[in-house]
Amino acid sequence: MSSTELRRTALDALHRSLGATMTDFAGWDMPLRYGSERDEHNAVRTGAGLFDLSHMGEITVTGPQASQFLDHALVGNIGTVKPGRARYTMICREDGGILDDLIVYRLDDTGAGAAHAGSPHTGSPHTGSPHYMVVANASNAQVVLDALVERSAGFDTEVRDDRDAYALLAVQGPESSGILQSLTDADTDVEGMKYYAGQPGTVAGVPALIARTGYTGEDGFELFVKPEHAVELWQALTKAGEGVGLIPCGLSCRDTLRLEAGMPLYGNELSASLTPFDAGFGRVVKFEKEGDFVGRAALTEAAARAERTPPRALVGLIAEGRRVPRAGYAVVVGGEVIGEVTSGAPSPTLGRPIAMAYVDVAYAVPGTAGVGVDIRGSHEPYEVVALPFYKRQK
Repeated sequence: MSSTELRRTALDALHRSLGATMTDFAGWDMPLRYGSERDEHNAVRTGAGLFDLSHMGEITVTGPQASQFLDHALVGNIGTVKPGRARYTMICREDGGILDDLIVYRLDDTGAGAAHAGSPHTGSPHTGSPHYMVVANASNAQVVLDALVERSAGFDTEVRDDRDAYALLAVQGPESSGILQSLTDADTDVEGMKYYAGQPGTVAGVPALIARTGYTGEDGFELFVKPEHAVELWQALTKAGEGVGLIPCGLSCRDTLRLEAGMPLYGNELSASLTPFDAGFGRVVKFEKEGDFVGRAALTEAAARAERTPPRALVGLIAEGRRVPRAGYAVVVGGEVIGEVTSGAPSPTLGRPIAMAYVDVAYAVPGTAGVGVDIRGSHEPYEVVALPFYKRQK
């Protein structure tokens, strides 16, 4: 896709008015940063950050057999998700390779959550049937949509592309619940919401699906709203957060935040060449659920293979020096390659460069001596640590 064809979110003009540095991300023109990446990162760790995530892919699944269909199409046990809750899962190919990692929200069975948030499809013929919203990564949204449509054959269910029906704003950081609570009515207990819950509500007068989810390692919320409400909601959140350190944040600090929190990024830690077991996320595959699901046979083999011969393990690496590792750099011991960096960046919280890497299991134990990263021919020393690098205080 050429730069002239980049898609723009409903907040595009606002980002530019704030002086954002824009970048092409998965075919969208998105804010990379507004000022200092370090300041934005630290704001999320200590106060709050406000993100535009409208490039994410929302796919609605409804109908009498929606639960059975999603149990067939995805590796998780979606049928056990209660209305008002969400689950992290993956969609895999028949050979077990990961197509994407997803969050699936189960809305109430009238579809009121989606309708409240602004989906135009309020008169669903499936009232009383299970109602889900599948949220895919921007780079994989079309692939996921196509796979779900193809896999829905034979099920009494509807798969609908709702990417244009929503804008998505995120408020992340220790002050996020207080900011949101100040903008909601007394009937909406934002601070009492559970992690991975989603409920309809009104934020600053704007109807929204309020989800307590995020990708930063902090407490936080994601707000699904109609695109035409995005600017007024952004401005209301900015005003409400003025006294507690909220600032606008771009994709760059989102990446360092998720890296510190040990959260995988598709295309780095996850890919179609890896099964969930290869990637260390076998826990998301639920063999105990009823019926067949796409990739079950291959994933059964992958699970047995991982039991016999553990694959490379995903570990954290902390630099002893100042040189920053990047994706694709070799991890070495005594001149031999024992793994590969998947993500690397300077860590504002730790004050040193960090990386995630897949390494041979013999070198995956925290504190393993002699591990280095080949940075342009120089083997820089790194400490092996367990993930995540950073865990928030509850």
